[in-house]
Amino acid sequence: MKKVSLAVLISLSALAGAAHAQSDNGITMSTDPARADDVLQRAQALQQQQEAAPAPAPMTHHKSGHSHHKKAPAQ
Repeated sequence: MKKVSLAVLISLSALAGAAHAQSDNGITMSTDPARADDVLQRAQALQQQQEAAPAPAPMTHHKSGHSHHKKAPAQ
């Protein structure tokens, strides 16, 4: 009986967690044309801003003279 109760409790917890995760995504649907135009204008402005900005230089790894490991004790 304890195993069945535990299984039911776990199942209910999983379902409650999934329902909570779906409701907290922060994305909403809108059919308002003015709002859609506003979103498109902001997206175009961001795209133009990214195209105008210089591309960041690729990161290079420089090998330095020190090691990240401890040195072996001298014998």
